[in-house]
Amino acid sequence: MKKGILITLLSALAGGLTAYAVVKTMDRVPEYEVSESQVHGAKFRTVNLSQDNWPDFTYAAESAVDAVVYVKVTSTQTMQSQAPNSIFDFFFGLPQQGAPQQRERVGSGSGVIIREDGYIVTNNHVIDGATKIEVTLNNNQKYQATLVGTDPATDIALLKIDAQGLPVVPFGDSDKLRLGEWVIAIGSPYDLRSTITAGIVSAKGRSMPNYTGEFKIESFIQTDAAVNPGNSGGALVDKAGNLVGINTAIVSQTGSYTGYSFAVPVNIVKKIVYDLMDYGSVKRAILGITMQEIDDKIADELKLSSRNGVYIVEVSKSGAADKAGIKAGDVLVAIDSIRLTNSASVQEAVSRFSPGDKAVVTVIRDGKEKNMEVVFKGTSQENGTLSDDGSVAFYGSSIKAADDETLKKFGLKSGVEIVELGPGKMMEAGATEGFIILYVNDHPVKTPEDVIEIVKKSKRTVFIEGVTPSGRTGYFGFGV
Repeated sequence: MKKGILITLLSALAGGLTAYAVVKTMDRVPEYEVSESQVHGAKFRTVNLSQDNWPDFTYAAESAVDAVVYVKVTSTQTMQSQAPNSIFDFFFGLPQQGAPQQRERVGSGSGVIIREDGYIVTNNHVIDGATKIEVTLNNNQKYQATLVGTDPATDIALLKIDAQGLPVVPFGDSDKLRLGEWVIAIGSPYDLRSTITAGIVSAKGRSMPNYTGEFKIESFIQTDAAVNPGNSGGALVDKAGNLVGINTAIVSQTGSYTGYSFAVPVNIVKKIVYDLMDYGSVKRAILGITMQEIDDKIADELKLSSRNGVYIVEVSKSGAADKAGIKAGDVLVAIDSIRLTNSASVQEAVSRFSPGDKAVVTVIRDGKEKNMEVVFKGTSQENGTLSDDGSVAFYGSSIKAADDETLKKFGLKSGVEIVELGPGKMMEAGATEGFIILYVNDHPVKTPEDVIEIVKKSKRTVFIEGVTPSGRTGYFGFGV
């Protein structure tokens, strides 16, 4: 009897040790094993994938779907009504304009719960102009949402509903996404709630043509997961159920999915939503450079071994790059060891920093890599804030009394020069660096203080007249 018990215990122990050894052996299996061989001069490759790499999305889908919500948006449009059958219609066939009418317009999109206490991220274009925002959870509970803040530059908006203990999708790391990696898109296309589609990461760091002239930060994840109208603001999730992007756009001639879609990387989203939570607006870091892609001509002239990085065309005077020692003609290749491939990757890297943050920037100069520490500047200074160089903050730009040399060049007695331009109302209105402001709302100005004082008294709009860097008369305006 005792002998039988002893044999049973030994067998159980041996089985346990065997199972442990198998698990430890499996832990050491790489993601994939590649072997190559040649037969009659032809090359053959065999790839053995680990079990974890086979596409099974059940866990990711089931763990994330409850945290993706349906967003219903109501906005008000003013329509100019017509008065049919009037005397003018009878004689001239011309309908007359009646009193304006208010009409409600209903749109929809998706959103992702990122905190248990009701914070939801979506797209700015989903809620733009909304007078009422309603959120429906996957369990059909409805909530009225308030708008915490928006960032049109990245097309991100943050909502808040009055709820606790909500399901969330944890943040992943979009930098670690690999080309060909499986991802799933979750949203409500065409009002089909909680729709899940799958695809692969087709490309990273994508940008799209900007026809509006607005300041945009675009470094999209491109996927072939099916995304349609209504998916905007929904989740792009990896196999582990982590949020890696916010589905934002498609490129299509029909308005429907035609093979690929785009998502804002979650590493950009995190910075935006945390700023909106903490400050109500985005504290955006500015490097202060004008850049262009590296073409064959630049690569040949500078004897570059790679086309990765960007060529620095111009450095803003007294900007972050200028103070760090970066010069026009340098090739920017890395920020804090993040290797850069194009201008979109530069935007993505800089967008993770806040004003005042420090980073190590790597440039190629005279054929050698050079590291410099940069302290990022911001664009959120209040109007009238004085900088170290004597310039004054003004709606995303820096203005300064034009020096004698500049005034002489244009044959002027006085004026205020735009010495630095960043995202803000001045850039959106069409201002350029080097523009000399002569009049603000028909009042002549000589100093930045004159500009600030006139704008403070303005109740609706600001109209600026002056001289462009090419010496022509220019003007632009914006609302306040």
